[in-house]
Amino acid sequence: MPELPEVETTVRALATQLEGAVIAHIVTHRADLRRPFPVDLGQRMTGARVTAITRRAKYGIIATDRDDSLIFHLGMSGRWRIDADVGEKHDHLTIELVGGRRLALNDPRRFGSVDLVAGDPAISFAPFTALGPEPLGPDFDANRLASAIAGKRTAIKLLLLDQRIVAGLGNIYVCEALHLAGVAPTLAGDAVPRAKLPQLVDSIRFVLNAAIAAGGSSMRDFVHPDGKLGYFRNEWRVYGRAADPCPVCATAVVRLVQGGRSTFYCPRCQR
Repeated sequence: MPELPEVETTVRALATQLEGAVIAHIVTHRADLRRPFPVDLGQRMTGARVTAITRRAKYGIIATDRDDSLIFHLGMSGRWRIDADVGEKHDHLTIELVGGRRLALNDPRRFGSVDLVAGDPAISFAPFTALGPEPLGPDFDANRLASAIAGKRTAIKLLLLDQRIVAGLGNIYVCEALHLAGVAPTLAGDAVPRAKLPQLVDSIRFVLNAAIAAGGSSMRDFVHPDGKLGYFRNEWRVYGRAADPCPVCATAVVRLVQGGRSTFYCPRCQR
C-alpha cells in the first residue's frame, strides 16, 4: 500500500503538471473504485483552474478556484500516470487539461477512492476530522505523543498506526522508525520511557524525510507518476528483512504479526 512518502512523492509530481492548469474535462471509465465516483465530478471540475495540490495523511488534495477540491486515496495499488495519451488497463479516471495533456488514475485492485468536497476539506471531508497531527508538521512533538499514548496498554507499534494519534504513518515506516529509535514494537504505549519519545519523534521524521528524498518505496504496482521507481526500499533497516543481520548489532531480525500486519525488529537493539 502506498504510504505517506509515496503519496507525498505523487503529490509533488502532480503539482509540477497541474498547478495553474485548467481542466478541460474529466472522464470516469467505470462507476466506482472502493466507492462510487461523485456523480457531478465532470460538471463541477470542467473549466476549473487548479490552485494547489497538497497532502493530508495518505490523501492527495487537488484544490481549484471554484472552492471545490478533488481528494484522492491510492488504496492498495493506485498510481497516477502523467502523459497518459494511450490508455492502459485499469485507468479508471482521466483528467484532460486545456492544451491537451492527460493524466490518468490507474488502480488495478480498486481500493482507492475519489471524492469531491466543497469548502475547506479539513472541515468538510469527514475522514479528516478525526485525524491526528501530521508527523512532519509542527503539531507533532514528544509532548503531543506522550499525551496520546498515556495510560494505553496497546503496543506502541499499533498506536503509531492509529491515524487518530498521528496521521499518515504506515507499517513500513513505523517499523523503520522504531528500529532507529531503539524502541521495541511490542512495548505498551504507557511503558515507553518518556525520555525516549523525543528520539522516537525525531526518528519518525528522519525516516519519512529520507523516504521522500528517495522517492518512496516502490513495491508491486506503485511507481511515480512519471514512471520512475522509488529507491528507499534499498535503505530498509529491518522491514522485510526477517533473519537478516541487524545493521547495528548483527542480531537476526525477527518477524512477528501485530494487528494482522508483519512487524520486523531487532530483539537486541529494540527494548
